[in-house]
Amino acid sequence: MLRVLAVDDEEPALGELLYLLRSDPRVRSAEGATDATEALRRIGRALDAGPDGDDAIDVVFLDIHMAGLTGLDVAKLLAGFARPPAIVFVTAHEGFAVQAFDLKAVDYVLKPVRRERLAEAVRRAGDQVLAAHAPPSTTADQIPVELGGVTRFVPIGDIAYVEAQGDYARLHTDEGSHLVRIPLSTLEERWAARGFVRIHRSHLVALGRIDELRLDGGATTVRVGRAELAVSRRHARQLRELLMRHARG
Repeated sequence: MLRVLAVDDEEPALGELLYLLRSDPRVRSAEGATDATEALRRIGRALDAGPDGDDAIDVVFLDIHMAGLTGLDVAKLLAGFARPPAIVFVTAHEGFAVQAFDLKAVDYVLKPVRRERLAEAVRRAGDQVLAAHAPPSTTADQIPVELGGVTRFVPIGDIAYVEAQGDYARLHTDEGSHLVRIPLSTLEERWAARGFVRIHRSHLVALGRIDELRLDGGATTVRVGRAELAVSRRHARQLRELLMRHARG
């Protein structure tokens, strides 16, 4: 159940957004703010209270064009906090999507807001909040993935390698693959302690799943199951050293 703050300086638009949010059974509460300053004050109280406090906010639905600070400005400020709320942009302008996702937005919804589209944004936000606040045993050992509208948890130990696909990452297991909305660089940082290494700008590999390292005419590749993956020149030396250490261990 999500605790939501919606921010829009146009009161009719804010009222409609709040009506739709409050109609969603996954939303526990939805409050509104008509400018960025008010929104930041409420978010500040929420962060001070912590995730279990009465003022807690899980998701912020942000308009972009507002008087004073814009929604993008608010998102930049929130990025400096250790555990900021998830952000969904709701705007009439298509041209800011790249900036929005650079700021780790969960979704980018265009006005006029359709109920079905907003429901999808709520679902995505809920998945992110669940992953961020789940017990350590869940977040440490598994990753949530979406399959036909159902969220399931894939053990990280089942993942052989990860492939970058824009702002998404495709997780490859022995049984198939799963697409998640997490950049490869984020997974590289999170899973370094689990033995995942970057071998190319497009691939992250579980060290223990590498079956073979090949050097052929200056080019380096690794075989992971049935997949053969290129190793970039800048990563080749470090990978060889890591494989040697892994073999000795």
